Amino acid sequence: MSVPGGAWARWRAPLGYPVAALCLWLAHPTFASAFAGSLVALLGLLVRASAAGYLRKREELAVTGPYARTRNPLYLGSALLAAGFMVAGRSWIAAALLAAYFVIFYSMVIRREQAELHAQYGAAFEEYEKRVPVFWPRLRVGNSPARASFSFAQYVRNREYRAAIGAALLAALLAALAVWRK
Repeated sequence: MSVPGGAWARWRAPLGYPVAALCLWLAHPTFASAFAGSLVALLGLLVRASAAGYLRKREELAVTGPYARTRNPLYLGSALLAAGFMVAGRSWIAAALLAAYFVIFYSMVIRREQAELHAQYGAAFEEYEKRVPVFWPRLRVGNSPARASFSFAQYVRNREYRAAIGAALLAALLAALAVWRK
């Protein structure tokens, strides 16, 4: 069975780097915009970190923690990181480019992962799919299974610290651009 979005998933990272470089080139940050954007990005990092501490890839279906609110908290966190970059960069062109990249690639990747989870977990995923929205989180959570809790070891195992390192480097680049383009 062919899983939708497979080709898109392969091109996500190779095209992401040139898109990021182009967005940096188009950026016109100030210290104020870099600070404000960093706060939004920090929220995205916190969402991603929380999700990574609950995610046991290919071992069990994650349904607790942030996964009780949205089926894709890692991608929600990535969207917040991208929004932070948009705020920090102060460029409508870069923001539109980044938003288009995110919508095109992540919508396909989410569909692909959804098909994979359906194939792997069947009825359990179908029940989860009925209760939890695909992207935008629900604020209220009903009775959710309490079998898993956040694990820092799992956060490390999922190598989520790389997102924090990348965000810190990006914030430093934006601060440097703010000085250089002043």
